[in-house]
Amino acid sequence: MNRLGTASSPYLLQHADNPVDWWPWSPEAFAEARERDVPLLISVGYAACHWCHVMAHESFADDDVAKVVNEHFVAIKVDREERPDVDAVYMTATQAMTGQGGWPMTVFATPDGQPFFCGTYFPRPTFVRLLHAVAAAWRDQRDAVVRQGAEVVTAIGGVRAAGPTTPMTEGVLDAAAAQLSAEFDEGHGGFGAAPKFPPQMSLLFLLRYHQRTGDDRALEIVRHTCEQMARGGIYDQLAGGFARYSVDAHWIVPHFEKMLYDNALLLRVYTQLWRLTGDPLAARVAAETGRFLLADLATPEGGFASSLDADTDGVEGLTYVWTPDQLREALGDADGTFAADLFGVTDRGTFEHGTSVLRLMRDLDAAGEAVVARARDVTARLRAARATRSQPGRDDKVVAAWTGLAITALVEAALVLPDGHGSAGDGSAGDGFGGDGFAAAAVRAGTLLADLHLVDGRLRRVSRGGVVGTAAGVLDDHGCVAEAFCALHQLTGEGRWLDLAGRLLDTALDRFSDGRGGFYDTADDAEALVTRPADPTDNATPSGLSAIAAALVAAGALAGEARYREAAEAALATVAPIAARHARFTGYACAVGEAQLSGPYEIAIAGAGALVGAAWRLAPPGAVVVSGQPDQPGVPLLADRPMLGGEPTAYVCRGFVCDRPVTDVADLRGLLTR
Repeated sequence: MNRLGTASSPYLLQHADNPVDWWPWSPEAFAEARERDVPLLISVGYAACHWCHVMAHESFADDDVAKVVNEHFVAIKVDREERPDVDAVYMTATQAMTGQGGWPMTVFATPDGQPFFCGTYFPRPTFVRLLHAVAAAWRDQRDAVVRQGAEVVTAIGGVRAAGPTTPMTEGVLDAAAAQLSAEFDEGHGGFGAAPKFPPQMSLLFLLRYHQRTGDDRALEIVRHTCEQMARGGIYDQLAGGFARYSVDAHWIVPHFEKMLYDNALLLRVYTQLWRLTGDPLAARVAAETGRFLLADLATPEGGFASSLDADTDGVEGLTYVWTPDQLREALGDADGTFAADLFGVTDRGTFEHGTSVLRLMRDLDAAGEAVVARARDVTARLRAARATRSQPGRDDKVVAAWTGLAITALVEAALVLPDGHGSAGDGSAGDGFGGDGFAAAAVRAGTLLADLHLVDGRLRRVSRGGVVGTAAGVLDDHGCVAEAFCALHQLTGEGRWLDLAGRLLDTALDRFSDGRGGFYDTADDAEALVTRPADPTDNATPSGLSAIAAALVAAGALAGEARYREAAEAALATVAPIAARHARFTGYACAVGEAQLSGPYEIAIAGAGALVGAAWRLAPPGAVVVSGQPDQPGVPLLADRPMLGGEPTAYVCRGFVCDRPVTDVADLRGLLTR
């Protein structure tokens, strides 16, 4: 029976025609397992996951395998992006049992959902043997299986136990920066060995740390890592945007899926790197990444799709790789040879079957005009040629948290990048993308979240095709969307966005708090799972705790709400002990800590003009900037802040205690860079 055909998740729909009798995650699936007295097979993945596709092709699409699954199990298919709470519970169990995790995640559980055997990808022969072994154990060793499930639940519940707290102080942030410095790959940038992931949140933290302390080492880590990634195969040299990770330590060969959250966070990194250094490579990559979001991930309803697949027609990277002959065929002999030299395409290749992933082998940002013009022409023609190939699939569901990250990044890009790169240069909404700039895209996406994802005052996790899903928003949805609404308040000067952010934060404080300063990842009235997840560490995206702390800091500064600031301080205190020892897993929390330590500054511009652009370019870490007419309704920072002598006037404050107002850019610079 096809129970997935009406799902809102493209990942579930990919499995709708499998011979495996899949159930969506639902009370009915658990009831079926209890009635049949069989264990659950819970398979968790996502649409852009390469190995999920491999296991589906090898096992779930196979009639013989499906016969075994259907006879002995109730099979549940879960989209981890739609149900991160379910994923978090079983990923903790998988890591506890195996020492590692990943997707597809394969979990065998009792009819009540208690996991007793976990793993990830299994090749078909191994998977078939495992199915028979688990079925036999359920039949012949039931008591031991149930006891193991109960022990696993107890163990993973202990992982969530509250730990010590300490304020997020300068000392903690110094220790985190020092640890990142010690783990830095001096040759190739980033941290650790293969596979190597873009360390977006750690880079954001180090940029803020550098700005506060003047530490040159922190800035060099960011600059070198950003340059190496931008020149590598992990970056799409033709159309912009970053792949999920590099399979090697040198950023040469990516795992080709492109995720919205990676590109949103990296857009912020490159935007802020340009802001602090004026690096032309940073401005170019930021602009191209923002344009990738609008060109390839924007949905007709105004949101952003979750991802592009790693595979095309079942072949990983098929859309993206080239041979020298293919370059010459697309460009002619002379330009084909030029392109091969420019992008590192050789007869031997860097990928499979003699193909190469494009890398940038020359410094175009320092090249002569003729070389730059030729490179641009070649790039445009190759992009057009690539467009005639089969394209990777797109998961077009809109995830609230990830769209929130994209909104915040696009607002920063619109207000910070130089003319011609997405902004208007004076703080107004620019025209950075074919008549429809980054700012306009951010407002459209925010409007979609406000109008569609907020249902009866509560946030929903996903939508698709303009239809909102049933999955409740989790903590990172509330944090990332509230932070995005704070960004939109600063962009537009409209009070509605700050009001919406406040409502989300009030819900988080009321429904997600653990009563000790920390937060659970699910609301107190959400579906009860075998444990209630609460992970304070950042992973591929900011943790729910880090995201909510960021929004609390911003909203507290914008609205003058001391309770928001106090809640942020308490939340960061729960993660500070981890940050001092495991900096790579607390990058966003540390970035928020820098904002909190800085003040954050509250910058109000009564009026418009050059002061606005200067405020955004010079703002200390985590500062909020609002501009508009004095006493504008719904904008607390503009209350009782007149223009002096009829000229635009800047008010620079910390904790709503302000310096003397200034009307000159040089004077504003002095207040913000002292």
